[in-house]
Amino acid sequence: MRVASPFFTFDQLHNFPVLTPPARLAVIGDPIAHSKSPQMHNPALMARGIEAQYVRVQVPVGHVREAFRLFADQGFLGVNITIPHKFEALDAVDVVDPLAARLGAVNTLAIREGRLYGYNTDGPGFLRSVREAFGTEVRDLRVLILGAGGGAGRAVAVQCVLAGCRHLLLANRTESKLAALLDELRSLTTEAVALETCSLDHGQLAARLVGVDLVVNATSVGMKDGDAPLLPAGALEDRHLVYDMVYRASGPTELIRQAAGVGARHADGMCLLLHQGAISFEHWFGGEAPLEAMRTGLMTTLAALA
Repeated sequence: MRVASPFFTFDQLHNFPVLTPPARLAVIGDPIAHSKSPQMHNPALMARGIEAQYVRVQVPVGHVREAFRLFADQGFLGVNITIPHKFEALDAVDVVDPLAARLGAVNTLAIREGRLYGYNTDGPGFLRSVREAFGTEVRDLRVLILGAGGGAGRAVAVQCVLAGCRHLLLANRTESKLAALLDELRSLTTEAVALETCSLDHGQLAARLVGVDLVVNATSVGMKDGDAPLLPAGALEDRHLVYDMVYRASGPTELIRQAAGVGARHADGMCLLLHQGAISFEHWFGGEAPLEAMRTGLMTTLAALA
């Protein structure tokens, strides 16, 4: 039967329970019980008429390679990979997609005839979600990435440059940590790309926002109530586009509240999760993913948690 809360342990991979429809897709992480991916992918499988279901599996650090082989042995078709396994996954696949190699992390596994293919949907999911949320392309925007020194910020920065963004401002708590990223970004293009850095100091950000169209929060700030604001009060204008990669079932983040308060268009990480999931689905099954079925599944889940 289709389980209501599809959660399993790593040990169960050695002799996976028989389900109807059979488990053929999974998301792994440590922890993973909180993941909303099954509520997105199972409606997509039903919409496509695919007799399979998507489950969550808790995999400890250091066991990703073994888990991948066990998934293949059990007849799984694919796996999504989340924190903290994206870097370990890169070394555990047989074939690495060029973009995943460039980003240095794998978050989607496709299993084809026993071979393990690794992809990264972070950057492409970002591009699609910006297009949907704001009706424009990243290449046409001046972009500020808050927390560019972290894994999510780096992925967005690389994707922005690959997409042809001509003006990119990278903000990080410690500017010196951005030096290697700047070198990498410059190596990705022969075009004239304006790359600048600044700290997360409110004074610097207030001054720099004048020349920015899209603000991207790639930090974890906003996940908890009471987190200090990332931007100083009054710095955002109604012309700004605000993209917070954080999402919370309990309500909008402080950054989203700031954007809404001045009438700026905004989107949160749920949009990114949706489009990342759709791209994963397309790697597994080809064609376009049933996006609206996936969106409805996510929205129904969040509404029940609110």
